[in-house]
Amino acid sequence: MQQEDPFSGRPTHLQGSRLPGAGGQAAVLDSHRQRLRTLDQLVEAARQCGIEPDKDLDIVRLAEDEVILLESTGGEWAALGDAIRAFRRYLPIVPFETFGFSSDDEDPFEVDSVHLRRIGGGVEALAFVDARHSVYKFFLFREGGDVGATFSFRRGEGDLLEAVAVPGSYRRLLEKLRLTHEFGIPTEVVGITPEGILVAKQTFGRALPEKTDVSGLDPERLIPIPSRFLRADRDHPRLAFLDGVPWLVADTHDRNVVIDETGAWRVIDLVAAPLPAESLAQSTLFRDWIERARQDPRADVLAPVDDDEL
Repeated sequence: MQQEDPFSGRPTHLQGSRLPGAGGQAAVLDSHRQRLRTLDQLVEAARQCGIEPDKDLDIVRLAEDEVILLESTGGEWAALGDAIRAFRRYLPIVPFETFGFSSDDEDPFEVDSVHLRRIGGGVEALAFVDARHSVYKFFLFREGGDVGATFSFRRGEGDLLEAVAVPGSYRRLLEKLRLTHEFGIPTEVVGITPEGILVAKQTFGRALPEKTDVSGLDPERLIPIPSRFLRADRDHPRLAFLDGVPWLVADTHDRNVVIDETGAWRVIDLVAAPLPAESLAQSTLFRDWIERARQDPRADVLAPVDDDEL
């Protein structure tokens, strides 16, 4: 029987430390894809109505009743209403108080709620666990509408590409949660509060011993990037492919890795961004290595040379 999340009331495939089966894993992955697809459609529909905010905070919080009067005019406004409803199926608005916190408090996360106990947190999010040992993460937006973190890129000397972590957007955060689900711990998106706090749910895992060496983490799918090609201000920069597109994934240090119920290591958080195509186009060696790594994660920095060509 399909479980329901106790806060959103929506179907859930995650509970405590139990890993979802192949069907559940695929269903959660599909929801990530559909959420991003409908967000893109919503952004375009809003643009057609002249709504184009600097940050996507206002877009992801759009409620159906905000345009209900204008929908009757048809055209672009009717399309916007449809786009909002489609997006809300994959990112419902869940009142903050549903989680047992009070939005009236100056710091509502200062103490545990009646439903959740705090177990950790960092700059981007605070982590809590419920009575079933499911993990809930509350991603807090900053003043101005930034949320989470991503990477900004600049060219260094020669073929070197430099990556610096910067505040991100809701789209980047949703992409990151999909990446985490695919390459790390199973991760669902529960919803977003009216204030703009995005809530994600993860399978519970045991913390690694402090200062555990995680440099060899899943090198078949999270491929270490040679330092001659890229430098990042986050630990362990790695290459991952998302729908065939090369991404930088980093910050997978020991505190962002847990042990699942099978004893395997799982990434629970990361910082990520797609590698800029324009920069790769200017770096033949880096671009060629990425294509060889796509076929063989153990590919050498330089392509092998046929003896007949020497």
